[in-house]
Amino acid sequence: MPVSVGQPLAAVIPDTTSHGMPAAAKTLLNEAYRQGSTDNLTVQLIRVEALPQDDIDTHQRRHTELPFPPELTPGSHLDGFEILRELHTSHRSHVYLARDLQSGTRVALKTPGPELKNDPALLDKFLTEEWIARRITSPHVIKAPLPERQRSYTYIIMEFVEGQTLTQWMRDNPLPPLAKVRDLVDQIARGLRSFHRQEMVHQDIRPDNILIDAAGTARIIDLGSTKVAGLADGLALVAEDRLLGSEQYSAPEYFLGAGGSPRSDGFSLGVVTYQMLTGTLPYGTQVPKARSRAAQHKLKYDSALNHNPALPLWVDGVLRRAVHPNPVRRYADADEFAHDLRHPRREFLDAGKSPVLERHPVRFWQVVSAILAILLGLALALD
Repeated sequence: MPVSVGQPLAAVIPDTTSHGMPAAAKTLLNEAYRQGSTDNLTVQLIRVEALPQDDIDTHQRRHTELPFPPELTPGSHLDGFEILRELHTSHRSHVYLARDLQSGTRVALKTPGPELKNDPALLDKFLTEEWIARRITSPHVIKAPLPERQRSYTYIIMEFVEGQTLTQWMRDNPLPPLAKVRDLVDQIARGLRSFHRQEMVHQDIRPDNILIDAAGTARIIDLGSTKVAGLADGLALVAEDRLLGSEQYSAPEYFLGAGGSPRSDGFSLGVVTYQMLTGTLPYGTQVPKARSRAAQHKLKYDSALNHNPALPLWVDGVLRRAVHPNPVRRYADADEFAHDLRHPRREFLDAGKSPVLERHPVRFWQVVSAILAILLGLALALD
């Protein structure tokens, strides 16, 4: 009986990995004709290489339906992982060094902290971190290993990097060479570029969130505060007005209730760079206190030369622009900042030709006052 539309066709299909797709298609055609088909047949075969990754809603829903994991200690087992030691703990999360019992690979296993149990917004942010890490491909951003296996509890798995935070690196290198700082800034800027090209803003660039391995490679970590374009949470602030990033490195616009942008990440990178070169912050602790535009207009930049006189004057100009309170007057992206840190613009070189009164007004009047005091003392002594 001839094959008709809707009638299943039984045929032995060769293994396409060894014979190829054309051989499989030809086998189907020959079998159809052998069973009596009189149609002019065409066969199209599609090989499924992989299934698409979850969208963010599916990813979060699948994990939030699971219970929180039990208390973990060295030697505990969880879904095929052995806990080796605790790496970090806070009220929002616990991070453990774990070993995959199947592959032997060491990973960072991150479980939600008690604060997240009754805070769906923060729990969503927590779960988003792994989803984001799988979509960013950069040697300067932490990765999430694949494939993912079935889980019994709510947690995330991230790449484990043996190294030290930039915070510790700065303690070990209190006044590093400018060339080394440039190298680290270049790497962090490339990592930020991978976020911004996918319409993501990290929102929490600070020394504790930069890891440096033994080879000197810098990686951005802790992606839980990242803003993703299109998600409902368009702002950097969540319930109860809590800032997701660290206050002293956050851009001024966050304190006005505005959402982050690549220029906001650039501000944070500028502050980190300033701190590497000076050991302090460009506005001290004043930025979090400036919660109006008028207050932000009054923020006074503390010249990096006051803390590291060996820096070229033009480098201070680059830093000043990177951390300007007004985002419009900052660098458009981190790459531009990293470039200027190596290649001085004419405007920064010419700044050294301006009068001392314009460049360092406080220091100028301090010197003038000291000279007048000396002259006054001499005049009184001669009387």
